Amino acid sequence: MDQLVLFVTLGFAVGSVYATIASSLVAVHAATGVLNFAQGSIALWGVWVAAELGTSGTLVLPVGSISLSPEPVAAPVAVTLGVLSSTAVALLTHLLVLRPLRSAPILSQVAASVGVMLLIVSLVPLRFETTASIAAPILPESTVEILGTPVSVSDLILLGLAIAVALGLAAYLRFTRWGTATRASSEDETAVALTGYAPDRLAAVVWTVTGAATGLVAIMASPTVGLDPLSYTFYVLPGLAAALVARLRSVMVACVAGLAIGIFQSLLLMMSTYAFWPTWAQAGFGDTVPFLIVVVALFVVGKSVPARGGVVTTKMPAVRPPSLRPVPALALLGGAVAAVLLTEGSWRFGVVTSIIMALIALSLVVLTGYLGQISLAAMAFAGTGGFVLSRVTTEYGIPFPLSLVVPALVATVLGIVVGIPALRIRGAHLAVVTLAGALAIQSFVFGNPAFTPFEGNLIADPSFLGIDLAVRSGTTLTTTSFALMVIAVVGVLTWFTARLMRGRTGRAFLAVRSNERAAASAGINVAATKLLGFALSAFIAGIGGCLIGYSRSQLSVESFNVLVGLTLLCTVYVAGITSITGAVVAGLLAPLGVFAIFLERTFDLGHAYGLIAAIALVVTAVLNPLGITGSVRHATEHLVHRRSDRVRA
Repeated sequence: MDQLVLFVTLGFAVGSVYATIASSLVAVHAATGVLNFAQGSIALWGVWVAAELGTSGTLVLPVGSISLSPEPVAAPVAVTLGVLSSTAVALLTHLLVLRPLRSAPILSQVAASVGVMLLIVSLVPLRFETTASIAAPILPESTVEILGTPVSVSDLILLGLAIAVALGLAAYLRFTRWGTATRASSEDETAVALTGYAPDRLAAVVWTVTGAATGLVAIMASPTVGLDPLSYTFYVLPGLAAALVARLRSVMVACVAGLAIGIFQSLLLMMSTYAFWPTWAQAGFGDTVPFLIVVVALFVVGKSVPARGGVVTTKMPAVRPPSLRPVPALALLGGAVAAVLLTEGSWRFGVVTSIIMALIALSLVVLTGYLGQISLAAMAFAGTGGFVLSRVTTEYGIPFPLSLVVPALVATVLGIVVGIPALRIRGAHLAVVTLAGALAIQSFVFGNPAFTPFEGNLIADPSFLGIDLAVRSGTTLTTTSFALMVIAVVGVLTWFTARLMRGRTGRAFLAVRSNERAAASAGINVAATKLLGFALSAFIAGIGGCLIGYSRSQLSVESFNVLVGLTLLCTVYVAGITSITGAVVAGLLAPLGVFAIFLERTFDLGHAYGLIAAIALVVTAVLNPLGITGSVRHATEHLVHRRSDRVRA
């Protein structure tokens, strides 16, 4: 009994953060209709500002810093400035990023929100020392006895603070005129505007309050839960799970659900110490809880989750069927071969990585650009291919190229499983499912020694018809034979995908993307089409993961980090997510690709790659949702029409 009480109360600290994020997500959704993936990152910035003030007395800004004292400042000052920092970040996110996208496609809103999340999590390591930072105690360190068990007073204060925040938000939305208008604007912005209220101002109030509340609770909890940029960033997933349990309607239900998730994860930690607990469930199992809750919640209450009543809605960027003209294809192939033959060392490695990442980007183009299913799990599918490749080459001796096909088929099965929720879920809610699934796979599978022991992640070098295709030979970082093999595999898959997208399958994808009901009335099996899209996307990504594995010769969980997947989404969206050409450009811009090598070798800015990619994503989502390739195509068509008009004149 003592141990049960102890672990329940240990869950109060992280549960209070989940609860406050969940309450804030419900309030923000009521005000703007947006699922804010950056809510955890907004708290992250305030946490680090307060921690730095409590350590050095320096107020760190995104650019520059202000030394307030040669010694650590008092805790109330540090907390106040940290909360103000989170508030400022939240308000700027609304004003500069998501307000301009109020009538944009859901994909643009999700991309922009993810971009803000990546921007902050990339900026924190650049502005703060994150390796050995510790948050100074803020709350009392004393204990009280509950049922004979000593319980930290700070955990009880955090519990009360999270409940107080939820009560305050609920009271504002329910009992104040502005709050009532805010809830009404979620149903019909036009009607609210006609009554004299400005929906944007109402939303700004909610963003300000939730930014301050999330920052406050996270700062207070930081001495207990620790300082880890990735943890705070992905605390949004349990928060989203709790918010969806509340159907994005009830702040109090979201708060209780968030607390329950934190307590349940703590109890799982307790049970993992017992002898009966299976070994395979001792690492990362708690991270699967948000994923399971999200899936169940959306299946059970998905139809009752409210949608935003906007003034205007816009469609996703137009899709043009891929061209199969031989001359451009051969030119692109020749350019890739020339780039391999004319480079060496890190530059050739960057070229090969760009080619591989272009293939994984192609999986996003197929699933999101053509089928309209927003997925954030591409690197999870790629990682599945890579880790299965390790097993099939070292333990079962499966030769190349069959060693590519078997892992890709395993990834395909996983893609279908992840795609099942898409039969009832779409839009931003599907993005939540796929992101939660990606994080669960990373923690519970890739980072679990029971499934991927470090010593077992070696990968045997490929060979074909007696030709050695190993990536390294002596001091050569990337051999020509390996690079040409990558070009051949990626070229064949890209050609096959282009043929598929130009045919009946591609037309079915576009019909489902445009209007699922209309597609069904035209005789298209929408469910089968969606599952086919997830299967094809996962297969392509799985092949890409195998190629990454061969290029590294050994894998770890960091090889397929969720942040890498989100950064890849950045590059695909910036390049143009509705075209195969966009996938090619995305490969050039991808992590460890040609652009990343260029930044590192030319400007010594490799450490800032993530920040640059995040800024590019946010700017593209707000100002240019067509992306680079879409804008170039649009400009070209405009020039052609103008020239035609002049000729006719």
